[in-house]
Amino acid sequence: MKKDFMFTSMSVTEGHPDKLCDQISDAIVDSFLEQDPYARIRAECAVSTSILFISARFRSSAKVDIPYVARKVINQIGYVEQDFDAKSCSVLTSLQEYPPDELTIFKEKELSDEEIENLPGRHQVTVFGFACDHTVALMPLPIWLAHKLTRKMIQAKRRQVIPYLSPDAATQVGVEFRDRRPVRIHSITVIASQNRPAVVPAEKLVADIREGVIHQAFADEEIRPDAQTKIYINPVDHIMVGGPAVHSGLTGRKNAIDTYGEYSRQSGAALSGKDPLRIDRVGAYAARYAAKNVVAAGLATECEVQLSYSIGRSRPVSVQVETFGSGKIPDSKIVALLEQHCEFRLAGILKNFNMRFLPASSQSGFYRKLASYGHVGRLDLDLPWEATDKKDLFQQSLGAAAF
Repeated sequence: MKKDFMFTSMSVTEGHPDKLCDQISDAIVDSFLEQDPYARIRAECAVSTSILFISARFRSSAKVDIPYVARKVINQIGYVEQDFDAKSCSVLTSLQEYPPDELTIFKEKELSDEEIENLPGRHQVTVFGFACDHTVALMPLPIWLAHKLTRKMIQAKRRQVIPYLSPDAATQVGVEFRDRRPVRIHSITVIASQNRPAVVPAEKLVADIREGVIHQAFADEEIRPDAQTKIYINPVDHIMVGGPAVHSGLTGRKNAIDTYGEYSRQSGAALSGKDPLRIDRVGAYAARYAAKNVVAAGLATECEVQLSYSIGRSRPVSVQVETFGSGKIPDSKIVALLEQHCEFRLAGILKNFNMRFLPASSQSGFYRKLASYGHVGRLDLDLPWEATDKKDLFQQSLGAAAF
């Protein structure tokens, strides 16, 4: 196992066309669930130049104006220029109703454990959850820092610190590891564009990004750029950022940014645009919850949880744990702990995390907020899968293993 290496992770702002599509998809999911918590909805988007295409399948009593939801998101993100904006963008929809399915009509809060056990899965997928002790959120440091930079860029734009920035930008952070521990910042890359080309000189943009974004993002970090850190700001002449007028977008194309920055594995299935009855979405959250509690309890400094689901089975057919040599007890014992104390069945996840009712109880939606800056590791949101309420229970197991 490699112990000394350099690893990079990337993040993009909410105005990136892929993230625009993710947010529209999840805003549609929110709009249905706010009115009808038992709605079935799947929404996917593609955007390019001045056209947004939305494909949606649903079954619900809710009344949702899908093009209106899309235009509202476009406007809120900050696309108000003539090249692409909410008013002039053409919105095309392809809508289809789901057929009736009795197996999806249940109220999880009223189900007994036996009834939850008897509800078979409807999809097959392998999902991953990961946690490590690099950061207070128990996230890998490269993706944590990349997200901080993109968030600081949008804050600088909205607070008029750097008002000329486009909503679309990208960052990449390289971190050096020794003995699998982060020790220094190897490189920082920021790719940004202006709302209007050449509004300010390139030299000013570079200076503004250094002071208003990079310096601010690392101000409270233990590991900061040093004299040898390579910092690149718009390092090539032709930068492919600037929103849908420059490059296209698609729902679900930024899975690594949504999860662990490729420091850990992630499923190939999109997380956004799906109601909570999709195990490929909520199973990923359950796996993160399990991994985070393992690390929070001190059973390991790194933990990856793999859950494999098959059609017709309520429980995952396989639960695997990898602690990369950092485990205080064998990985097999951690698996046994997770199977005993964590809920991995679909109806059980919905019940424990209140997944179908979160949009109705949240202001300005719930799932849309996950569509930018990560579905996991969020300290700005009260996410049920980020809780560490199994920590004490797992620590008791660690104490018992010592005897």
